[in-house]
Amino acid sequence: MKLFITLFTATFLLLLSGCGGDDAPKGEKNTPGNSAALFFDTLYNKQDLSKATTMATPKMARIMKSYGTSKQFARNLVNMQYDNVVIEVDMTNMSLREQYGDKANINLIFTGHFNGNKVDDMRSVKMVRKKGNWYVDKINADPFAR
Repeated sequence: MKLFITLFTATFLLLLSGCGGDDAPKGEKNTPGNSAALFFDTLYNKQDLSKATTMATPKMARIMKSYGTSKQFARNLVNMQYDNVVIEVDMTNMSLREQYGDKANINLIFTGHFNGNKVDDMRSVKMVRKKGNWYVDKINADPFAR
């Protein structure tokens, strides 16, 4: 009986540990907005440059790799730095045609902290669909930067 309780408890804990922990963005999986948010989540929160390059076009991936680390890329090319960040897709300018075309411009809202200060920012990303998947093609320059 004691063995049965121990085995049952171990099995229950193993099954319970498999639940949750999915930090992927919510919503439809293969949309340009979700792909863009996942790209920046991988770059800022997971700090995995090699995984982020798989979500970009070959031209963008070459540029990303030239910076060496995700922090260097984010600081120099994207011109945003965060210790932790929440990324949301701006749905105010969304068109249904973007879901069915091969190109889309996605606006993302970044809310996070850097060195203890709250930082809010916004970026526009050009997305391209190839073979059914969305890839980051270009990070548009911030029109309000100096």
